[in-house]
Amino acid sequence: MKRNRRWIQIVVLSVVLVIGAYTIGSALFRSDSSVKIGSKAPEFKLFGLDQQVHQLADYEGKALVINFWGTFCPPCVNEMPALQKQYDQWKDDNVVVLGINLSESRVTVQSFIDRFAITFPIIIDNDNEIRNKYNVMSYPTTFFVDSSGVIKDKFIGEMKEQDILIRINRLLQ
Repeated sequence: MKRNRRWIQIVVLSVVLVIGAYTIGSALFRSDSSVKIGSKAPEFKLFGLDQQVHQLADYEGKALVINFWGTFCPPCVNEMPALQKQYDQWKDDNVVVLGINLSESRVTVQSFIDRFAITFPIIIDNDNEIRNKYNVMSYPTTFFVDSSGVIKDKFIGEMKEQDILIRINRLLQ
């Protein structure tokens, strides 16, 4: 019996090591070509709270700040006023701030937008399709895309107004 127990322990340990090695290896060697800085931003096509279809092609020739967020995320909530302020400052200068909400109900998102007086376009990624295309793993995550559709920067976590301003200025240079 002791001999069988030892054998079972070795098999279980081997399985755990193989799974761990596979997980680490796939994370290290995964190809994220669609979300690398310097590559084209992945196309999207989603409905906004304004009942309009929004797609990347609509913003051709404009600098784009794409913010993935959720109402459940305290850092997302904290950075919304800074995003709104930057949108107000740059909206007449070919800079668009676009919020992509992550799978929440329209009612929840609309209530949040009304409460914080957000006026930049908000779209909802109900199927996480765009989130997956952009390989968004944590919230908030923001992509800064230049007027030719190339990703110039990516910021994971809560941004302050200065963080956004610096990156928008880089986009416009």
